[in-house]
Amino acid sequence: MLDQPETRYARSGDLNIGYQVVGKGDLDVVFVPGLLSHIDVLWTVPAAARFFERLASFSRVVLYDKRGQGVSDPPAGVPTLEEDMADLSAVMDAAGCERAALFGYSEGGPMSALFAATYPDRVTALVLHGTYARGPDHLPEEGDMTWAMERVDDMLEHWGEGRGLHVFAPSIATDEWMRRFGAFERAVGSPRVIRARWSTAAGVDVSPILDTLQAPTLVMHRADERAVPARLGRDMAAAIPGARYLEVPGVDHVPWVGDAAPILDEVEEFLTGARHPEELDRVLATVLFTDIVESTRRAAELGDARWRTVVESHDALVREHLDRFGGREVKTLGDGFLATFDGPARAIRCASTIAQQAPEVGVHIRAGLHTGECEVTRDDVRGIAVNIGARVGGLADRGEVLVSRTVKDLVVGSGIEFDDRGPHELKGVPGRWDLFAVKRA
Repeated sequence: MLDQPETRYARSGDLNIGYQVVGKGDLDVVFVPGLLSHIDVLWTVPAAARFFERLASFSRVVLYDKRGQGVSDPPAGVPTLEEDMADLSAVMDAAGCERAALFGYSEGGPMSALFAATYPDRVTALVLHGTYARGPDHLPEEGDMTWAMERVDDMLEHWGEGRGLHVFAPSIATDEWMRRFGAFERAVGSPRVIRARWSTAAGVDVSPILDTLQAPTLVMHRADERAVPARLGRDMAAAIPGARYLEVPGVDHVPWVGDAAPILDEVEEFLTGARHPEELDRVLATVLFTDIVESTRRAAELGDARWRTVVESHDALVREHLDRFGGREVKTLGDGFLATFDGPARAIRCASTIAQQAPEVGVHIRAGLHTGECEVTRDDVRGIAVNIGARVGGLADRGEVLVSRTVKDLVVGSGIEFDDRGPHELKGVPGRWDLFAVKRA
């Protein structure tokens, strides 16, 4: 993973605007942030670091905090679109970007569109994600923004408590993540400064200038997010000449939370004309499979709506502990997860913690682990070790974490205790395999 880039400052009028540059190449991409941004804290979040590392694999990426965010100076009053455009121009100049593609996310989208219309010679392309042309102040009071507005008001009233996670990343809105997000909120800015920034976001309306845009434009939206409903993205794309609109699955507003691969794949192809071929990397890894026990029966008992809520809570729990123990989420598999770890002891403790806490969200899980050489790509992991891990997981009982002898032998001296489950045949895998259940982690 990339090291955190150096933070520098661009001068915009009387203010200092913090920015970073990561990656190399002929293509410059400026990421224009949404309401909440802190470019230093960003790199402490593994999912965000992976997102920008992938973006930097095919471009030279410029990150910055708008005035009133993160490392940048606060404005004297309510920031204006004109001031935001001046800040973006100053950052581009300081970073040596004569022309660049703009990646406008959320509240950064309207200003990115206005900048592209005002300075067409400086913008090579426009990517707009989870954004809108008209802020809530210009929308009907009743409608699909009501839910989001109520929760934004709650977030601002309880600034620093992490309640914004329910708006921006509901798939990970656990108590632990809310605690972390509360610290992030406080780092981004004070309540007064954030309220000023929000008033700009809510009052913007760039719809009259959309038909003047000349830059090639890609508009993307998560299909089921509620912070900025997908309808607003569709409306924006329809008003921009030649714009392409794409919806991807998901409920999270933040692009690096949840499955970011489809977003990055589309952005890379849009900006470069091609996607990188998969690069295989053979590494030793501990593979973890988890699965909800009797999920079909539980879904029938609860009904679709209640079951969906339970699954979302389960997914948030798994992701919280993957992050805590240093696991890498590879993908979801029906009602379970596939993840990898650099160390088997951390993988065991992660799986055991999830198994212990899963009943609190209304489910029971089982888990299987194996350590071996895997073929790792950008978005997947495969090989015989993965197949073995899946077979081991399939043999686990309710609430049980089952491991291969390889895993057991690698954690000698860690204090982890096991019960011997004897030899087993694993479908499609030669030989008989000794399996062990985690007794104490």
